[in-house]
Amino acid sequence: MKTTNFNLIRSLILGVFFILVANPAIAASPEPEGDSEFNVTDMIMHHIKDAHDFHIMDWDGHAISIPLPVILWTNNGLVTFMSSEFQHDDTGTVVVEKNGQRFVKYHEEIYYASEAPHGATAEKPSEGVHHEAEKPLDFSITKLVFSMFLSMVLLLLIFGLSARKYDANGVPKGIAKFTEPLVVFIRDEVAIPNIGEKNYKRFLPFLLTLFFFIWINNVMGLIPFFPFSANLSGNIAFTLVLAIITFVITTFVANKDYWKHIFWMPGLPVPMKIFLAPIEFMGIFIKPISLMIRLFANITAGHIIVLSLISLIFIAQSEWAAIPAVVFSVFISIIEVLVVAIQAYIFTLLSALYIGSAMEEHEHEH
Repeated sequence: MKTTNFNLIRSLILGVFFILVANPAIAASPEPEGDSEFNVTDMIMHHIKDAHDFHIMDWDGHAISIPLPVILWTNNGLVTFMSSEFQHDDTGTVVVEKNGQRFVKYHEEIYYASEAPHGATAEKPSEGVHHEAEKPLDFSITKLVFSMFLSMVLLLLIFGLSARKYDANGVPKGIAKFTEPLVVFIRDEVAIPNIGEKNYKRFLPFLLTLFFFIWINNVMGLIPFFPFSANLSGNIAFTLVLAIITFVITTFVANKDYWKHIFWMPGLPVPMKIFLAPIEFMGIFIKPISLMIRLFANITAGHIIVLSLISLIFIAQSEWAAIPAVVFSVFISIIEVLVVAIQAYIFTLLSALYIGSAMEEHEHEH
């Protein structure tokens, strides 16, 4: 009986471990060659960055992946082909020839290949290829770009269906029962308190789009067996664009009171005004930078922690290491489910706060 229980427990642990390593964010780990030591840093960095395909798994030494379009603007014009032509190579040894030009992929960056590769032979024409420093302009549909487009389609579907799920009396049904409380929450707890009754309706569509767009992308990056899982919010370019949008809106809607409090704060002695003006001016740019870094760092940290815990199994090279690794990975994953929603809420809340502060009208005593 004890042996049966022991085998059951071990099977459960290994089963959960299989689920975790089946995640596209983990399953694509490059296996160490020969007796080389498992490199945790390379494995983690390989998975949190962008790629030109969705690597599902390796089977019998061959990569199974979903290719994506490669779109390059080169010296000879536009060049397009599928990323599968690189044969999942990321070391710059597979050469793709298109329109009389040669390309290699090295660490997910596409370069022009040398015209006469060093060490090339008839059997191995790409052997010893070295990429050149020059790169074509890359407009490829990478996995992060594809994931972003997919989240946009999901947003349209979710809210398109929600808008149709109301009866004649305006009572929500189906999916609208889920979306309406969230919309009301953002309106009543984020938009109105921070922007005000007078102006909140102008910015409510933006705040709702911001919240659901970030949240859906965060959730998509957590689903284990989702083939298009990608760490979009963990890409600083993505968070930078969102922060810039908030910065532009805040700057253009700001009233004269806002600028007066930055450059010549009323009610203070002149020396103090001179001292505070550059600090307040820097704050204009620090606010969007903090938005960008907060979302990027929190989402990336969650992925790194889970990958690091799973890596303990390969470092220890023992199935017994799976017990604490899986337990803590599941615990962190549960926390991440909360974090992805909280980070979407915080980004939306701070955006509303910055917009509201730029439009606030102050009453000064004379």
